[in-house]
Order: sequence, then structure tokens, then C-alpha cells
Amino acid sequence: MNDEGNRVIVTQSQREQFANEGFMILPDVIPPDMLQMLREECSYFLGYYDARLDASGEQTKGISHRGKRYFIPHLYRLSHRLHRFLFSPLMAQVAQAALGENVYLFNEQWVVKGPEKGMKFSWHQDSGYVKYRDPGTNHSPYLTCWCTLDDVSEENGTVYVLPHSRGGTRDKIIDHVQEEGTNDLIGYHGNDPGDPITVPAGSIGCFSSYNFHRSGSNNTPNMRRVYLAQYSAEPLRKSDGSRIWAIATPFVKNGEIIYDVSTDTAANNGGEKGVLAGDLFAK
Repeated sequence: MNDEGNRVIVTQSQREQFANEGFMILPDVIPPDMLQMLREECSYFLGYYDARLDASGEQTKGISHRGKRYFIPHLYRLSHRLHRFLFSPLMAQVAQAALGENVYLFNEQWVVKGPEKGMKFSWHQDSGYVKYRDPGTNHSPYLTCWCTLDDVSEENGTVYVLPHSRGGTRDKIIDHVQEEGTNDLIGYHGNDPGDPITVPAGSIGCFSSYNFHRSGSNNTPNMRRVYLAQYSAEPLRKSDGSRIWAIATPFVKNGEIIYDVSTDTAANNGGEKGVLAGDLFAK
């Protein structure tokens, strides 16, 4: 295993915090060369997405609003480099700390807020988006890795997380309602502002799909860019068993990385190539 695989990314205290409260913060853990690659790929896919919107004549698609906030999912197979991050020893260690010795890639997407007019995003559980479309779901929580490509602050629209002990979300998915105008799903209506994640570029905020979280608006002159990688301990299927949700790409089995880029296709592991769908999973 390389140096990245031997480096301890997640401490025992962080593991315990995740087990108890559903989230942990890993500051400055993405290597500089990997961070630069993610920034370059983000620029490419922003252009790709805008071109697709141009072709359709749309300014809003699902919860994406052109120039204000973007959610660009399920396109990693269009890149010859992104798999090096998604299925790296770094992400294997992070995912196993939360999920155990078996890990699948469940979803990945770019989450970008435009400068000065980047929209907020409402209180929700990631699992609330699944339940909204599949009320019978009883899936176990999956893991969100919120990977910062820029320094994130309250000024540029960082994410706020409610620990389980304050959100009452340790073992349940709350019913969500859709907000008119933004298409956001909302599951929390209380007064707790949540804990902001304020970390430098190259950090990872980890939280379970049961934790409530939201994000603020971007009031700075620069974009706020995040790459979101989500992992599960097993494939997530619709409650009627008819198909999997999103993606189920094998990553780690019995503690060992088994990912094989040569067999990673939509036909094998889910997720349609190049589709502007999947606005289910957003930050």
C-alpha cells in the first residue's frame, strides 16, 4: 500500500464522534495534486452542464439554477481521472471509518455556488430525498463526504450540520416537503442553526445521510466549489426491489480495495453515463 494508504486520516476520537453524532470533520487531508485535479475536473463539468442547459433551453433543472447553484451528478465515468480520487486509499479509509469493511460508491456530484448570487440550500436529510420518491424505503444511513475545493466559510455558503443529539435523527428518516420555487425538500423546521463547517480547501466534512444539514448563500465574489462523494455499506435498492438507487460500484470488500476501472460501467454498477438526472442527492 502507498504512503496515502498508510497515513492515518481518521482518529479514534473522530470515529467515536461519527458513531455518536453522525458527523466528523477532516481538515486538510486531500493531497495538493489531487485537489488540483478535482478543481480542473470541476471546471470541465461546469462547462459541460451549461452546454447541456443551452441545448435544452433551460435555466433551471431540478434543484440546479444556472449561475446560482449547480448539482452535477453521475458523470465520473466521463473522466479518465476522477476514479483515482473516488476509489483511492484515502477515501477507502474515510468510508470504512463510517461504514465498516464493505463499501460501495453510491453517488458523486459537483456542488457549486455561483459568486455573489449563490443560493442557499434548505434543511434536509440526504435520505429524505430517497424517501420522498420511495416512501417505503428502510435503507441504512449512507455516508456523505463533502470535499472542499475552496476554503469554505459562512460568507461563501458552507454547510451546517445538526448532530443526531440535537436533530433527533439517529435512527429515522423524517418526511420532507417540497419548497415551491427552489424545488428543495425540507425536513427540519426548528430554530437550531446547526454547526457550520469552516475549513480550508482540501478538507472533508463527513456526515451520515440521516443528519439534517443545510447550506447558506454565497455572498463573496468567488465560486464555492465542492465535490461530493457518497458511499454505502451495501447497494441501496428501491423498497420494491425493482432496481438500485443511483450507483452501486464495488469499492472495498472485507477491508481491501477491489475497485476495477475496466469493469466499471453503467450496465454493471448503475448510473447512466452523461445524464443530467440524479438531483436526488444535493447539498
